Amino acid sequence: MRYLRIFILLLFFPLVSATSAHKFYVSITKIEYVKEKNSIQIITKIFTDDMENALRKRYDPTISLNTKKETEVAVEDLKKYILQKIKIKVNGKPVQLNYIGKEYDTDMLVAYMEVTDVKELKTIEIENKVLMEVFPEQQNIIHLKTSTSRRSLILDKDEPSGILKF
Repeated sequence: MRYLRIFILLLFFPLVSATSAHKFYVSITKIEYVKEKNSIQIITKIFTDDMENALRKRYDPTISLNTKKETEVAVEDLKKYILQKIKIKVNGKPVQLNYIGKEYDTDMLVAYMEVTDVKELKTIEIENKVLMEVFPEQQNIIHLKTSTSRRSLILDKDEPSGILKF
């Protein structure tokens, strides 16, 4: 009986160990058009460790986020990276993203941006290539809210941009 238990354990151990938790590579970006302020407000949430990996590959292998080791250079590299990877066109014209800042929420990096002087929103094209060069299976989920509608997009390496019409 004892040998049967050992045999069963040895048989099932590889199966159990092979079904370990799968890591998902995803970011969530919330975009809200505030007509009263003529602005588009953007909040993007990205796992801090994934962002660290991207910044280490691109800029400096010693970059550390959300620790006492975080430097001003790391903060600037983060800003530069996000502004290079997220692009928006409003009504067919590229607009400038104003990076407001960032904070950390548990294991997430939360970055804030804004587009000003948007008097009317007919179409918005969003390109979000955050982390796609590091993780081929990365998905960037976009939620857009206006006073009259809510829409969503899922962007990935094959389709890194999408257009919403109003």
